[in-house]
Amino acid sequence: MGLRSLAEAARERPVCTPVIEETQVGAARRRAAALAVALGFDETRAGRLGVIVTEAANNLVHHAKGGVLIVQPTRGRVGLDVIAIDRGPGMADPEGCMRDGYSTAGTQGQGLGAIRRQADEFDLDSKPGAGTVVVARIWRDGATADEPRAGVKFGAVSTPIDGEEHVGDSWACAASATGAAAIVADGLGHGVEAESASLDAIHTFLADPDAPTTRILERSNEALRSGRGAAVAVARMEHDLVRFAGVGNVAGSVIEGSSVRHMVSHNGIVGHQMPRAQEFTYPWSDRSLLVMASDGIRPQWRLEAYPGLTRRHPTVIAATIWRDNNRGRDDATVVVAQGPALRRDDPSHVRD
Repeated sequence: MGLRSLAEAARERPVCTPVIEETQVGAARRRAAALAVALGFDETRAGRLGVIVTEAANNLVHHAKGGVLIVQPTRGRVGLDVIAIDRGPGMADPEGCMRDGYSTAGTQGQGLGAIRRQADEFDLDSKPGAGTVVVARIWRDGATADEPRAGVKFGAVSTPIDGEEHVGDSWACAASATGAAAIVADGLGHGVEAESASLDAIHTFLADPDAPTTRILERSNEALRSGRGAAVAVARMEHDLVRFAGVGNVAGSVIEGSSVRHMVSHNGIVGHQMPRAQEFTYPWSDRSLLVMASDGIRPQWRLEAYPGLTRRHPTVIAATIWRDNNRGRDDATVVVAQGPALRRDDPSHVRD
């Protein structure tokens, strides 16, 4: 993504719109359009985004009886993710539901098919009785596939506490000389000052993503001394291991098959009363999954409750964890790093 000013990063905060009735579809479309303008989308690609948002929001109203629509900037190349999340009846046959003309609600039946055609990347996960997550990604400058960082593909969901537009959590990912790295920062409290603190940590990371994880924490500690402070965790995925250093309530787990390793983060506050930074290492392979989450996410989630989910787009994985474990009274962020062997090569569900 490159180092950007606080104002630029703040401008790119996600927009999160509850969609329960048809009058909210237009509001979701207008908020997405404003974000596209801020990011420099041309008229054609902004128009494609408008179709995606409109169809996704209509699906929430007519098929799911309500849900939430998140439009968020990607990390790396400039683009936008449209994420529709619901707890509706779900779909027994998602592929069938994407055929034009298929409808269970008396509509024209063009929603999912239209979204998939307009998106540069598309994926979904749906279970009868449990709800649906749909992710559509559109790049500002064209449909060239997103290059995974050192074989690792990232996805995330990051939202503010209800009633707030400023997101106190921030995250970023970057290629490094030895692999791929990610950071999650949770500014203390909520609102503008929490957002500023978390972004200070992000900028420290982006200035030198090749630095050791402990050095990034130490530099973040210096950068945050005059502000609110934050919980911060940094992970670097290398050939056969992941390096992790964290201070405060940012959780990390490495998952491979039925094996789950919870990563160690020390108590403290980056910027105030930070203990000595310490790095821990854990096994990593191309079949591994890394999940990092702020304390707005309940820690009880278990991926074995979602058969097949680890092979979905990492943003679908992050959104599913967010949907079912969001505390609802805090900023909430989930970041997923996915090894290349987990990405399914099925053009009927994924285009990337």
